[in-house]
Amino acid sequence: MAFEIIEGCVNCWACLPLCPSEAIREARPHFLIDAGACTECEGDFAHPQCASICPIEGVILNGAGEPVNPPGSLSGIPPGRLAAVCAEIQAR
Repeated sequence: MAFEIIEGCVNCWACLPLCPSEAIREARPHFLIDAGACTECEGDFAHPQCASICPIEGVILNGAGEPVNPPGSLSGIPPGRLAAVCAEIQAR
């Protein structure tokens, strides 16, 4: 199974140079992953490099359509708590 980059990707270029199989391609409106070339970093790294560096949570999906970097994975804030945290920050 290969990963997929979906709408929401901002083409920040963070993932492109890290992909060991060179499966990520520049495209518009967002980068794409060549399913035939993607190895999900198996044999190269313990964690997928694209998902490890991606600053946008939830835009890289595995073969089952689940986010490899789900909401809360970068911030450490569970999605159910995000609204309360944002309100706290706004109140400062």
